[in-house]
Amino acid sequence: MILMRALLLAVAFLPPAALQTAADNHTPQSLSCAGIAKQSGLLRCHAAPDMEIEVSGPDGETRRTVKTNQFGRVLIGLQQKEPSKLQLTPVDSVIRPITMTIAPRHDDFRLIKGFNCDKVDARTESQKQHAAESWVKKQEAFASFHAGPGVTQGFIRPVEGPASSPFGPTRKYVGTGANGEPCEKISVHEGYDFAVPTGTPVTAPAGGMVILADEDLYYEGGTVFLDHGDGLVSVFLHLSDVSVKEGHVIPQGEKLGETGNTGRTTGPHLHWAVKWRNPADEEREGDFYIDPALLLDLEPR
Repeated sequence: MILMRALLLAVAFLPPAALQTAADNHTPQSLSCAGIAKQSGLLRCHAAPDMEIEVSGPDGETRRTVKTNQFGRVLIGLQQKEPSKLQLTPVDSVIRPITMTIAPRHDDFRLIKGFNCDKVDARTESQKQHAAESWVKKQEAFASFHAGPGVTQGFIRPVEGPASSPFGPTRKYVGTGANGEPCEKISVHEGYDFAVPTGTPVTAPAGGMVILADEDLYYEGGTVFLDHGDGLVSVFLHLSDVSVKEGHVIPQGEKLGETGNTGRTTGPHLHWAVKWRNPADEEREGDFYIDPALLLDLEPR
């Protein structure tokens, strides 16, 4: 009895930080998810640390397997054509699976005529070499993972100015090259564009580490990759000035550079993209872009 009273008194007089640590170390007995449950959105889930979770569609086929980090959290990106129902099943665990209803998105199709293929495609040997070198830099950056704050603060807009092009539309470009031959290209716009003049400050929408800072990639021009942690990376393209260097740890709201018209563009603007990478998968083919505009609705947690 005396020993029990002594233990109770010891807990009662623990400092708040110690009590918080004890709470943080408590192993969850369930799987919970919140966030933006919409196609091209993002789920923030919490369960036991280092737990594998299978993400399956209505047909029962596993679409991807993710893993919680040491704190029991994991980000699950949602693809543009994600099915309306997803089941999240903890692997080798008594924790019950949960079913998430995924809201649809409605993307349009755009036909753009009068396209000059020579302004985009790498045609000369020097252009091809520049494009190839740029591709290697991007792939190496996307293959690196760093611990970060995650998205506990949510996201803020990286620039002040009007949005000009949303995430998701399929664009078909029809035009000619320098030799007069017809050409066409089809692409999906995987970013969120802002129509702002050259020199507009670009700030970090969420904290993270700079994993790529380059003033002259072939297609992208001035570029910054910001790793937010848990596999999520923000990409900023066409910058006229890059103010940060690789390895810099940047808090939310700190300046990254200035907007511009560099790379293969048709006018000054900021292209902000966000890529979800699966830290539990060594292969990068399963990574994909999600909608940055949806992330602005994430609640701090």
